Amino acid sequence: MTAMVKFFLFLILLLLCWPLALAALLLYPIVWLLLLPFRLVGVAVGGALDLIAAIIRLPARLIRAL
Repeated sequence: MTAMVKFFLFLILLLLCWPLALAALLLYPIVWLLLLPFRLVGVAVGGALDLIAAIIRLPARLIRAL
C-alpha cells in the first residue's frame, strides 16, 4: 500500500515538476549508499543495547521461572 502511494506521489511530482522528479530519481541511490553506514551502526548499537538489557533482566527472569 505504501509503495503504491509513493509511486503516485512520484507521478504527481513528475507531472508538476519533471526536472525535480528526475533529480530525485537519480539522487536516491546515492543518498541511500551514503546513509547505509549509519543504518549499520544503528543495527549494531541496537543489538548491543538489547544484549545489555537482556543481561540486566536475566536475574528477574530466573527468579520468575522458579
